[in-house]
Amino acid sequence: MSLPLGRPKAGALPLGGTARSAKGAPILQRELPANFAAQVIAWQRVHGRHDLPWQVRDPYRVWLSEVMLQQTQVATVRAYFDRFIARFPDVHKLAAASVDDVLALWSGLGYYSRARNLHRAAQAIVAEHGGEFPRSSVALATLPGIGRSTAAAIAAFSFGERVAILDGNVKRVLARVLALAGDLAESHAERKLWSAATGLLPEHGIEAYTQGLMDLGATICLARAPLCLLCPVCDLCRAARAGTQDRYPVKTRRTSRGRREHIWLELRRQGRVWLVQREARGIWAGLWSLPEFDSIEALRVAAADWPGRAVELEPFTHVLTHLDWTLRPVRWTLPARTPARTLTAIETRCPRGRWFDVDEALRVGLPAPLRKRLAAEAGDAAG
Repeated sequence: MSLPLGRPKAGALPLGGTARSAKGAPILQRELPANFAAQVIAWQRVHGRHDLPWQVRDPYRVWLSEVMLQQTQVATVRAYFDRFIARFPDVHKLAAASVDDVLALWSGLGYYSRARNLHRAAQAIVAEHGGEFPRSSVALATLPGIGRSTAAAIAAFSFGERVAILDGNVKRVLARVLALAGDLAESHAERKLWSAATGLLPEHGIEAYTQGLMDLGATICLARAPLCLLCPVCDLCRAARAGTQDRYPVKTRRTSRGRREHIWLELRRQGRVWLVQREARGIWAGLWSLPEFDSIEALRVAAADWPGRAVELEPFTHVLTHLDWTLRPVRWTLPARTPARTLTAIETRCPRGRWFDVDEALRVGLPAPLRKRLAAEAGDAAG
């Protein structure tokens, strides 16, 4: 992407207003920087991103990309998006699929509730809207997994609705431009930012403006070391003028990280592996995974009379947003001729599940670490 070495001439910044309105009060129009939207649009049309595969007036593709891009980088999403569209080219195909098929394609992208809500929303669009996406952001926001900002992005890009978005990147851009002192972890500050986002909307060019805000947040107004000299609205930005970019957005509430450790039982028999489907809520919700035990002692008690051979494999830590999860895999290989009665007893001492061969397992939703292990095994077998 080509970036400008300078920036457009800034519009006048009102001197009489302030971004610090009374607590909870909306930001007034006179407090917003003049020409902000025009400069964002002009910059985006020349220097913004124009080669993304979802930049079409197709609400299905826009919706899919917006959901995938929640808490995920564009570079990661591209490959997933292409595979998803190849398998489910329209909302009817997605609605008719099984949730396992959807989770299998989503595997590795994380935040799996997004995939389940995507499937539920597709079914609602087909069943309740005749396969046509609602054309307003208000109606779109009633669908599973579609929040206010996602609904606005779909409506703006697909139907030209003049409505504000406020995803994480855009919050950062606007909070810096306005030097918004309110803590965005508090509802009154977020309401104030929504008010400002709506007040800044252009009369025309909503698609370029919305994309421009996203592009600024993703490529220029970075969380760390923002590229202010390349920013088309730097002269309108209160934080940049004061040199206080690193103070915004204000968000004091932090989720404390947890730690967890489990034994991951890789139970094998005749080339098959025992998998259990996880609960509908929580980490890896709805995915097929290996049984977990709280400790090696708990596994020894459960497996006291199991035949076969157990090998402890290299432990690893799976890093999640709020948790460092250490998993200690134990591969237990049962004899090929394990008696049926013994096999049944073993299965009852494991969390409820079923046997999968490796190729079959790779066709359902799996956690990324398990998919990587099984895919490597399948590759070795093919080689």
